[in-house]
Amino acid sequence: METMGSKRQKNLVLEFENINGWEDRYKHVIKLGKELPEFGEEIHDEKFLVKGCQSQVWLHAHLDDDGKMILQADSDAMIVKGLAALLLKAYSGLSPKEILATPPKFIEEVGFQDYLSPSRAN
Repeated sequence: METMGSKRQKNLVLEFENINGWEDRYKHVIKLGKELPEFGEEIHDEKFLVKGCQSQVWLHAHLDDDGKMILQADSDAMIVKGLAALLLKAYSGLSPKEILATPPKFIEEVGFQDYLSPSRAN
């Protein structure tokens, strides 16, 4: 049975299959990052900062009233912000159980690991 998480990842793969060339794919990733909602300054707090990343990346997660994980992200680097937007498209609004049951296979299926620096891939 296909889960909501696997459906979302399949849609992300399809979204990128229709984009020819890595330059255009990077442009699309940057566009997705620009479409993220603005973060309030309270989210740009040290406690939400992702450790080990060369860029500054903030990730905030909370459960809504239905037990779904709501994710917010921001970064000072446009490509990283776009990659964060992809993760939000894949996982935000799913239950923690669904998230854990759906590893981010779309990253390999799209081929990002071949075109990202090791620090960005992390």
